[in-house]
Amino acid sequence: MLQLSSVYKVFNEGTADEKVSLQHINLTVEAGDFVTIIGSNGAGKSTLMNIISGVLFPDEGEVMIGGKKVTTLPEYKRSKMIGRVFQDPMAGTAPSMTIEENLAMAYARNRKRSLRNGLTKANRTFFKEALSSLHLGLEDRFKAKVGLLSGGERQALSLLMASFTKPDLLLLDEHTAALDPSRAALITSLTKEIVHANGLTTLMVTHNMQQAIDLGNRLIMMDKGQIIVEVKEEEKKTLTVEGLLQLFQRIKGEQLVNDRAILS
Repeated sequence: MLQLSSVYKVFNEGTADEKVSLQHINLTVEAGDFVTIIGSNGAGKSTLMNIISGVLFPDEGEVMIGGKKVTTLPEYKRSKMIGRVFQDPMAGTAPSMTIEENLAMAYARNRKRSLRNGLTKANRTFFKEALSSLHLGLEDRFKAKVGLLSGGERQALSLLMASFTKPDLLLLDEHTAALDPSRAALITSLTKEIVHANGLTTLMVTHNMQQAIDLGNRLIMMDKGQIIVEVKEEEKKTLTVEGLLQLFQRIKGEQLVNDRAILS
């Protein structure tokens, strides 16, 4: 489904501020995989997500999605095959538009339809059924402006919108980090339900090591622009935070006090 071949990205090349963000990354994600990605700030996680989504282009290497080379394809053209939820709950929705209008826009992402045509009686029924699956009562607030929703409600709506059209790839970029613990737990639970129900191929960046272990069938750890740890499904089932820290320590030869040492 997704293949990155020797992807290299450097910022401010040739200056005193030069920073190599990705060092010839190779990664293959099969259809249906749910890969969690952890690493410290500056490890290259966000750059990786931006390269996959088309926000950035690699300086070297190749990106393929669904067998199609998309290395230089801009973000707006990849949007038909990629859904993305950001850390900021304000980023994934249009606050001045209603819930139903936001859903209609998301639904039309890979269809040649206008917003007006997207708000048919049949579509409204479908939208309300989808909203009810969130268990937040949003189906009863269909005409409410999204800007009036709480951060958790907006993030739940963003998650639903990103998965609406069953994209080839779902990218979750620290999508629970800005929420309080109870709302983060809700969005984590909804993420698991939505990904499983739709069989979505998913990459999720998180700073929460326990969340990275609990969700998905694969886990990768990044450090200084490289993938330094990859844990596959069978090993992941018995993995603990302590075990993951020990694995990092063996590879890097560094003593870690706790998960914040590498993930904050």
